Amino acid sequence: MTFDDHPELAGYEPLERPLRGRRMLVATRVVVIVGVVALILPGVLISISIATTTATNTCAVYVQRYEPDAVSSSARFELSGPVGPGWQCYALNTEGDATFVAPLGLIPSTPHGFSNEKRLDS
Repeated sequence: MTFDDHPELAGYEPLERPLRGRRMLVATRVVVIVGVVALILPGVLISISIATTTATNTCAVYVQRYEPDAVSSSARFELSGPVGPGWQCYALNTEGDATFVAPLGLIPSTPHGFSNEKRLDS
């Protein structure tokens, strides 16, 4: 590249040192990292909160249906659960013992229909 190709660069001499100092570079990086975290963290926290609420409510419905004698229910996220990673539903008895009821998956959803019930309109 020559100055003949780009006449607007005629007389330009590059500087020996960078335009920004070391402190400014570090400060800029810190601001960018804090900004990215501030944008991502609320979404992650909201997603976890919604998944926890959905798993808890779905587990309560499953325990009421499949373990009617249980005292309460417990939905837990486990990496090594009985059927693999994801949300697992447990029924709790009066002694505090947990009985596995159903897997809820990595992303819990509302309860699915029960197969042994008859429809009211049929």
